[in-house]
Amino acid sequence: MFQKLNIIDPILKALKDEGYVNPTPIQEQSIPVILEGNDFEGCAQTGTGKTAAFAIPILQLIYSKQGAQNGSSDIQALVLAPTRELAIQIGENFTSYGKYTKIKNTVIFGGVSQKPQTDALMAGVDILIATPGRLLDLVQQKYANLQHIKFLVLDEADRMLDMGMGQDVKRIIAKLPKDRQTMVFSATMPQKILKLIDSILIKPVKVEVTPVSSTIDTINQAVYFVQKRNKKSLLIHLLKDESFESVLVFSRTKHGANKITGDLVKAGIEAQAIHGNKSQNARQLALSNFKEKKIRVLVATDIAARGIDVEKVSHVINFDLPDVPETYVHRIGRTGRAGSDGVALSFCDREEKQLLTDIEKVISKSIPVIKDHPYAMGNSNMVVSSSDIVKNKDVKKKVSDGKSRKSSYFRRNRKRS
Repeated sequence: MFQKLNIIDPILKALKDEGYVNPTPIQEQSIPVILEGNDFEGCAQTGTGKTAAFAIPILQLIYSKQGAQNGSSDIQALVLAPTRELAIQIGENFTSYGKYTKIKNTVIFGGVSQKPQTDALMAGVDILIATPGRLLDLVQQKYANLQHIKFLVLDEADRMLDMGMGQDVKRIIAKLPKDRQTMVFSATMPQKILKLIDSILIKPVKVEVTPVSSTIDTINQAVYFVQKRNKKSLLIHLLKDESFESVLVFSRTKHGANKITGDLVKAGIEAQAIHGNKSQNARQLALSNFKEKKIRVLVATDIAARGIDVEKVSHVINFDLPDVPETYVHRIGRTGRAGSDGVALSFCDREEKQLLTDIEKVISKSIPVIKDHPYAMGNSNMVVSSSDIVKNKDVKKKVSDGKSRKSSYFRRNRKRS
């Protein structure tokens, strides 16, 4: 029960509104430690509830200092996130958990006009959630003052470094007061993260929950062996099942995501794509439509593997297996969240078998194979797509046309001779 964590009534009331009853392990272990003022190092994979693990104590600490009245216009807490989607999601969570506290937060990120963001900053905010690049731009333009920060959170720290944001993060940290409470959350703890932690945290309390090498028990996993050309047909075949209520499909490439989406729409299945080439407005519209069940399928590249928190995703489908095995864990963590059941299905063609082997090594288990489907490798009943039939007809026609031209050529030459 959240009451046992000494959480104040305004936040408990908000948590009750959100349907929260019992804290997850990362929340149970993190909230008391952060409330005591300790620097914090948390290792937890996606889907474990780590946003609430830092949002709840930060809201409570700010509230306890300023009371129910509005405090100063100084930014007191800064949360850095690697992607726009994650930043927006964190902002929504702060708003939900703090709706009875009068604590204000705002989110800033690139790819959109900065004016609404600068207007919010000028009006005064208590908590700022930001992607590093846009934050540095606004600091340089003197719209954001970081000199009064009391709480710093690096969320998905490994992702930020993987995306080349390390230098921007260091520049931002250099502008913060040294007297602050710092929290780092990361799904993995490679050497570069440990080095960063050593440089910015002071005697941190360490908590590790559900490391990335493990997959959540509530997720039922399976793999289909299928020829690459038949993946589209298998996907459409599976989506005929109405139990696939809310489906997140992962593609390795942006072009592939667009193509999959187009094929699904042609088959009468409501779907939209989300990836880096889409405008921020288009990405947010697709995500909003998926959350509100206006579309059944969201097709994404790995930009969505972390940071998109959509309730009750019934299925995750890996149309393409990821090149990095740890990414598989992040992808399937989009389902089976907060203790609910989920299903993760993967398509594996001949070229991807080594990728599957690497994934099974990382998660230390074999993924069950579903053999009974109409597109199984070596299945004599395998259906060939209409486009393949057309191509074959065109090839046969070209061959027959070539033979006709050759035979007529030889007939003319015989007559001449």
